[in-house]
Amino acid sequence: MFSYYLALAARSLRRNLVLTTLMIAAIGVGIGASMTSLTVLRATAADPIPAKSSLLFMPQIDVYGPQTRYGDPHADEGLLPWLTYRDAMAFMQARRGARQSAMYAIHIDVSPAGAKPFAVHGRAVYADFFSMFDVPFSAGNSWGAAEDGGRARVVVLGAQLARRLFPRGDAVGNTLDLNERHYRIVGVLASWNPTPQFYDVTQGGYPEGEQLFIPFRTAIDREVQIDAGGMCNVAPPPGWSGHLNSECTWIEFWVELPSAAMVRDYRQFLHGYAAEQQRLGRFHWPALVQLPDVKQWLVWAHVIPDEVRVSTWVACGFLLVCLINVVALMLARFTGHAEELGVRRAMGAARSDIFFQCLVETAVVGVVGGLLGLALTALGLAADRAIVEAELGRLAHLDEGAITITLLLAVGVTLASGLYPTWRASRVLPALQLKVQ
Repeated sequence: MFSYYLALAARSLRRNLVLTTLMIAAIGVGIGASMTSLTVLRATAADPIPAKSSLLFMPQIDVYGPQTRYGDPHADEGLLPWLTYRDAMAFMQARRGARQSAMYAIHIDVSPAGAKPFAVHGRAVYADFFSMFDVPFSAGNSWGAAEDGGRARVVVLGAQLARRLFPRGDAVGNTLDLNERHYRIVGVLASWNPTPQFYDVTQGGYPEGEQLFIPFRTAIDREVQIDAGGMCNVAPPPGWSGHLNSECTWIEFWVELPSAAMVRDYRQFLHGYAAEQQRLGRFHWPALVQLPDVKQWLVWAHVIPDEVRVSTWVACGFLLVCLINVVALMLARFTGHAEELGVRRAMGAARSDIFFQCLVETAVVGVVGGLLGLALTALGLAADRAIVEAELGRLAHLDEGAITITLLLAVGVTLASGLYPTWRASRVLPALQLKVQ
C-alpha cells in the first residue's frame, strides 16, 4: 500500500510543479538556515569530556575582591579562572584529590637539528594531567611523579608537531632542543583537542591545541614564560621570583574527585584554606571559593559566543516562518485536489486512506526539502568558515550526526506542518464533490 501511495504522491507532485517547487524551496531554505546555526551551536556546546565532566573540578578562590568577578559583583559566581602560584602549590601539596594538576600555557622555542628554530604553544603540567583528562597516546607515554619531583627535562609532543619534526614516526627516545636546553621525548599524543578546551578557556575555548607538554616544576625552574592569560591587581616585583611570590593569578588548576564524599571534603578544605588566608591578612572581604565541575565552569565562563546563540534563535524563527508558508501552500494544494479526493472517497476509500495518501505526499516533500536543506547547510557552513573567527570556523562542518539531524528535522517539521492540511483533505465530502462535477 505504501508503494501505491508513493506513486500517487509522485504523480500529484508532478502535476503542479510550481507549488511543489515553492514548498520544497521553503523547507530547504528554512532547514538550511536553522541547521547551519544549530550545527555550530551543537559543536560549541558539546561536552568536551563526557566520561568525566562530572568528576573534574576547578578550585577557585577570590583573592581580588568583588570588583573582579564576572557579571554581578555581589553574586557568588564568576571568579577568575586562575590561581596565584602560592595557592596552586598549596593545593598541590594538600593532595586532596585522586589526581590534580597545576598548569599554565607556555611559549617556547623549538630548535630542530639542522633547521631554523621556531616558536610553538605548549603547556606546563603535572603527570596527572594526562590520566586525569584521558589524553590518548600514539607512541610512548607520559612522564611520572619522579620526573615531576626531579624537575626532569622530558617532553610529550602533540601529534602535529611530532609529524613535523619526525615524519617517520620515530620521535620517542630522541632529544629535542627547547629554549636551548635538551629535552628527552617520552611520548607522542594521538589526535587530541577537546572542544571546547575546557581546562583553559582564556584563549577563547576553541584553539587548535597545544603542541607540546613539559613538567610544571621544570618550566618554573627554567623560567619558561607565560604564553597567555593571567591578571595582576598590582604590578608584581621585578623578575621571575617576584612574579612567583606576587598576588598575580595565572595558573589553572584541576582536580579529579570521583565521589560525592571527596567533593564535600574538598569544598571544606577550600573554605578552610580561604578563611585561613583571610585571617593572615591577604584580603579583607568575606572569603569566597568555588568548585565548579566542567559543565558548570563552561556555563559560568560563557564559552559559547553570544552571536552563536542569537543567530540560532533567529534561524529557528526563520524556519517557523517558512513552515507557516508551507502550511498555506499545502492547504492550497490539497484544496486543488478536492475533486480527485472526493472521487476516491465515493469509490470506497476511507478517510484514513485519504489521510495517509496526503501524509505520504507531505513526507516526500519533506525528504526532498531536507536534501536541499542539507546542501544549503553545507554552503552555509562553508560561508561560516570563511567569515567567522578561525577557532569557530574550524568547528563548522557536517558530520554524520548533523546529516541525520538535518534529514530527520526536515521530514519531522514538514509532517507536523502538514497535519492540518492533511486532516482537512481527509474531511472532503464525496457527495458534494460529485454534485459539483
